[in-house]
Amino acid sequence: MNWQELKPASVDEIVAWAESRPWCQSMANCDQDAQWHSEGDVWTHTKMVCQQLVELDEWASLTADERTVLLFTALFHDAAKPLTSQTDPETGRISSPKHAVKGEHVARGILRDLGCDLATREKIARLVRYHGRPAFLLERSEPTHEVIRLSWLVNNRLLFLFALADTRGRDTDSMNRPEENLHYWKMVAEENDCYDQPYAFSNDHARFLFFRQREPNLYYVPHEDFACDVTVLCGLPGSGKDTWLARNHPDLPMVSLDWIRGELGVDPTGNQGEVVQLARERCRECLRARTPFAFNATNTVRQTRGRWIDLFTDYNARVTLVYIEPPFERLLRQNGSRKDPVPEQVVRKLAAKCEPPTWAEGHRVPPVRQLRQRAD
Repeated sequence: MNWQELKPASVDEIVAWAESRPWCQSMANCDQDAQWHSEGDVWTHTKMVCQQLVELDEWASLTADERTVLLFTALFHDAAKPLTSQTDPETGRISSPKHAVKGEHVARGILRDLGCDLATREKIARLVRYHGRPAFLLERSEPTHEVIRLSWLVNNRLLFLFALADTRGRDTDSMNRPEENLHYWKMVAEENDCYDQPYAFSNDHARFLFFRQREPNLYYVPHEDFACDVTVLCGLPGSGKDTWLARNHPDLPMVSLDWIRGELGVDPTGNQGEVVQLARERCRECLRARTPFAFNATNTVRQTRGRWIDLFTDYNARVTLVYIEPPFERLLRQNGSRKDPVPEQVVRKLAAKCEPPTWAEGHRVPPVRQLRQRAD
């Protein structure tokens, strides 16, 4: 089945489809710690969560798209436990550190292969990544900040509803995740008017600084007086970044890692140190001259593009992040038809680690884009 066939399917049909997948069998073979999950393996818990979702009082009021997002979040929220679970040799306790972070990538990969549309895929992937946050809100030093941050990464209402189903979808005698904690999340979100929408910062720069500062001030209203604008293009090789730029900003100067590799004769799989060094210097030239420009690289991993964003903001630039991703098979064809294609195995490795940009990273982050025409 593909995504269009799965979307209208019933919960039972979706569960039956999942049970035919190898990743589901891995979940069924993965035990969990009895203190948290006395019901047993990961897949048993997952099916219980799916059932608890449809039993929520709010389920009937959700849109079809919201139900789809929640159901597939349930399918994948613990899908990375088989990859991360470990048993303490002394106590016998089982833990699965960072399974939610790894699960985001697992969900993204499966949904990409199914042909899931980009916007829905990212809603599900981010809910998988942050699904455990509401249960531990009281452990945060600044609970309000936590809820506000998440309002820009996921929908807090859907996150709360999923957390309820996740808590109820288990058979544990001594429940360590009381629902009161989850309702506290909802209360804080409602008090800050970010339960079903992102928190309203005073301006884009206030939001940008909130995510970057160690001790952010919600009430600070920064003056928006930028030296220049930098458009950061993000996407896998062959995604269409050059095409997007040519159509939308044909006269904008560009610093391109691909161009610099060509100048220096450096292979995409070779040492990139000299390429990066020259790119940084060319970016600085534009920044010092207060010249708007585009920075064109893959920029598919948050940590990597974060270093470039740090450089741009050191010069007081306003940063716009543009992410482009066509259907994957088309992307492979487009990459293969380029003058200097990136090896397919490299593209697939990049795709497995890809993290599309979020509102936590830039001043402007237009909706993720899927180009339907032939691209670069």
